[in-house]
Amino acid sequence: MENKSRRNFCKAAALSTGGLLILPTGMHGKIYGSGSDKLRLALVGCGGRGTGAAVQALTADADVELVAMADAFEDRLNGSLSAITDHFDGEKEINVPEKNRFVGLDGYRQAIDQADVVILATPPGFRPTHFEYAIANDKHVFMEKPVATDAYGVRKVLKSAKIAKEKKLNVVVGLQRHYEDKYLQLLNQVKKGAIGQITSGQVYWNSGGVWVRPRQQGQSELEYQMRNWYYFNWLCGDHILEQHIHNIDVANWFIGDYPVSAQGMGGRQVRNGKDHGEIYDHHFVEFTYASGAVIASQCRHQPGTMSRVNEVLQGTKGSVNTGPGEIKTLSGETSYKYDGDNPNPYQVEHDKLFAAIRNGDVISNGEYGAKSTLTAIMGRMATYSGQVITWDQALNVDMQIMPDELTWKDNPPTMPDANGMYPIPTPGVTKY
Repeated sequence: MENKSRRNFCKAAALSTGGLLILPTGMHGKIYGSGSDKLRLALVGCGGRGTGAAVQALTADADVELVAMADAFEDRLNGSLSAITDHFDGEKEINVPEKNRFVGLDGYRQAIDQADVVILATPPGFRPTHFEYAIANDKHVFMEKPVATDAYGVRKVLKSAKIAKEKKLNVVVGLQRHYEDKYLQLLNQVKKGAIGQITSGQVYWNSGGVWVRPRQQGQSELEYQMRNWYYFNWLCGDHILEQHIHNIDVANWFIGDYPVSAQGMGGRQVRNGKDHGEIYDHHFVEFTYASGAVIASQCRHQPGTMSRVNEVLQGTKGSVNTGPGEIKTLSGETSYKYDGDNPNPYQVEHDKLFAAIRNGDVISNGEYGAKSTLTAIMGRMATYSGQVITWDQALNVDMQIMPDELTWKDNPPTMPDANGMYPIPTPGVTKY
């Protein structure tokens, strides 16, 4: 569902309400006049999501031009450029000079240097370093979720997000439900007291799983893991982070807080081969908040099982179900039903980003993006260890699984044993 919707390139710009942080008059950064200033765009990470985000950015503003691209692999970059060009089919000129097509693990710097706005869509392990470089060099940023795979990376992103706000730079994070009208209207009802105080909830990302890219002859271990990045924590962070963060983030957003602790269980039942790296195929976590609310979080990648991706929250006066967009009373009567057009939120987040840049407004999604990332990491720590993990432990743990710098000569942080199997986290044994 995630991949299909994100790669469904939308040509029509959509309008919806979004969360803007409007700074006081006189504190804005440079304002780009519409129709008079070209906004230069760089794409870092040329997979399906990066390609889709680039199309949406180019759709959001008539005076945006793609000037640079970077990816670890040349075939991914060339495929992305072809897909973007084919999408517009002459309606918009796409001309990225060959000298601005950067291949390799350090090409992000050169691409970012060419631009006013950057899209960061590599595997999430790279996000903290790329974001840090973009903000240090005064770029507006759209970055995909999650924004890190370890606590060290989260702390790094929080630091860069603070600097971005001080510099009045726009930062949009691809937790697109924040830009979806259905969610915004439901949240408005909740804030008005429609369900009372939230006491509990259930959030889901249950599906059959994602792609597997088998090892190719002649690949180094680093290239294999990079190509098959979803199955390695230093790159992906496990599916509780890479996908289920959406649902966990909604719970945080509607409650208006972050959990104080997490405990749970998980493991590998059907995803247990050499080509499944080191991640689990199911997680179940209880997140407890300071108010006493408990959110039951479940995600599963097991073919042939029930699929469900949504959020349900219960309060003292009723409940909200985000799937159908309904609010019900304690007696089960529907008190509110969303019936709007619900424009494509993947497009809306780019519409809002470029409108803010043009108008001198500031969107600051970096902090909540980092904190929802940490929430999912805390859940992973709980399922991997079998222990109760507190927010402070998760934030301050001495855990860095993603190297600051990486070259093609390096081995990845996780290596297989003599039988080609990777070390698997074990509850009761794995510690933090």
